[in-house]
Amino acid sequence: MPTNLSLSALAHICGGAVYGSSDPLISCVASAEKAGANAITFAVDSRRAAALLGTAANAVIAREVDIALTGIECGIVHPDPYFAYAKIAQAFAPRARANPGIHPSAVVEPSAQVDPTAEIGPLVYIAPQVRISAGVRVHAGARIGRSASVGEGTELFPNVVMYPATHLGARCIVHAGVVIGADGFGFAPHQGTWEKIPQTGGVRIGDDVEIGANTAIDRGAMDDTVIGDGVKMDNQIQIGHNCHIGDHTVIAGCVGVAGSTIIGKRCMIGGAAMISGHIKIADGVVISGGTFVSDDISESGRYTGVFPTVAHRAWLKMAARVRKLSKA
Repeated sequence: MPTNLSLSALAHICGGAVYGSSDPLISCVASAEKAGANAITFAVDSRRAAALLGTAANAVIAREVDIALTGIECGIVHPDPYFAYAKIAQAFAPRARANPGIHPSAVVEPSAQVDPTAEIGPLVYIAPQVRISAGVRVHAGARIGRSASVGEGTELFPNVVMYPATHLGARCIVHAGVVIGADGFGFAPHQGTWEKIPQTGGVRIGDDVEIGANTAIDRGAMDDTVIGDGVKMDNQIQIGHNCHIGDHTVIAGCVGVAGSTIIGKRCMIGGAAMISGHIKIADGVVISGGTFVSDDISESGRYTGVFPTVAHRAWLKMAARVRKLSKA
């Protein structure tokens, strides 16, 4: 990990331009409150730029229109400071590369193919006919089922479980406790009982996907569940069987998506949103946190179904009025 980088080097990393007469060495990215003399901070808008007055940061990332508001004499001009911050933060905290080799306590079945540059950690189990690509890191206690595959440079944190016939693309990050390919929730009602429907599909996950801790992605009933390239998922998300999640969609924590739902590309789904099964959501849709989606959304835009919080007694009165509307 680099100790110091010049401001001009950081500008090159994020695609910005240096302003000011000096080119200081920067050792970290920090908030305005915590920044020291060798830190760079950032301001995403004019209000936050004005709040930087008095910070000890040596440099700032800001829009050109906001530079004067910061009171900081040098920095990086960028039209999207938040993106620039992300790129610069990566430079100070790069992902560790694989330490090639298989730990003595790991079990790798003879028919599995493990690239010699991959790192297989303690107590990992790799089933027959698995393919592990170059630069993969599989941390302690992970389980990879028969005929699964893991793409180049992907990292699986401890206790990840990939069921048989599940496939991860390249450069993915899968956090601890994720389960990929458990049976979808499929049961046929019959005379007051439930008959299990075999879940014979798989899961296919694209490149550059990140999956948060304890998220579950179910396998398909017949066809595969599909997660597109660049999808980002927070912790504790449930993706039902046969769902399709479009490229570069982001999903916040505790979202539930019922089976056979198709979500478009570049969507943003807020925390604790609930999405019914067998519906379609268009590209570019934004769903506010806590919203319940029960029908197709055919046009991009923001959708919200959350009633603002009020005192309980007031809520009871409003609910009573709403019930009476149907009788009006």
